[in-house]
Amino acid sequence: MVKKHYKNGLMLGVFLLAMFFLGRSMGAIAFGLHLQREMSIREAAGSALENTQALLSAENWGLGFGSEGTQPSGTASSDKLKEYNAYYVGDAEEKKIYLTFDCGYENGNSSAILDALKRHNAPATFFVVGHFLESAPEMVKRMVEDGHTVGNHTYHHYDMSKISDPAVFRKEMDDVRTLFQEITGTEMEMYYRPPQGKYSKTNLQMAKDLGYSTFFWSLAYVDWYEDKQPTREEALNKLNGRIHPGAIVLLHSTSKTNSKILQELIQGWKEQGYKFCSIDNLLT
Repeated sequence: MVKKHYKNGLMLGVFLLAMFFLGRSMGAIAFGLHLQREMSIREAAGSALENTQALLSAENWGLGFGSEGTQPSGTASSDKLKEYNAYYVGDAEEKKIYLTFDCGYENGNSSAILDALKRHNAPATFFVVGHFLESAPEMVKRMVEDGHTVGNHTYHHYDMSKISDPAVFRKEMDDVRTLFQEITGTEMEMYYRPPQGKYSKTNLQMAKDLGYSTFFWSLAYVDWYEDKQPTREEALNKLNGRIHPGAIVLLHSTSKTNSKILQELIQGWKEQGYKFCSIDNLLT
């Protein structure tokens, strides 16, 4: 009887000891899983934070207008932009206008725009992408022959603020320069306009490191929807109401409205005492 109780007690002891070690093992496993989950959460949070910081460092160029005839404020100040050889407006004391056109593709309106500029002897800068160079080389040649400046709008019109690799950034720029030289036999001016006005301090510095000056704008309007063009009255009211000394004007060469109103627009601004200048003047 005693032997039987001893045997049962021994078995109970072994069982309890086994349960003790099993409990410790399960606890260790649970702790390990918790720690792994905690680390995963932290890594995900860290990645999210990095992505958020990268997003916050990117900007969309925007303007804030005050009273009629005065210069607007930009997303960044003129002084801050100059740290990166970047500009959005000229001298507030000089009645000068700097005409610029973004050229994504050729749809038949560029000739009328060039005709209007030639008639008024008004210089302009055309920021071109790869597709425009590929599809409309004769138009690019005419821009140069007429004495206008051609600048770099990148080859593929990417959101350049998302490009952090300097080699990728440089290729977007170099491919435009190379094709332009092949077409015209001349070197492209080192002028850059970020596609869609999207930028970051990083790629402004990249552009500067490559020797570019970056040009935003101080006057523009919604003229790029081919199937939703503004009327003549809408365009003239918007542009005339916000013209100001030192204006860098952004227009799109794809706009049929622009091709129809440009002569009238330039004439009206001349009558107000404005002089048309090349953006080269902003660098002196």
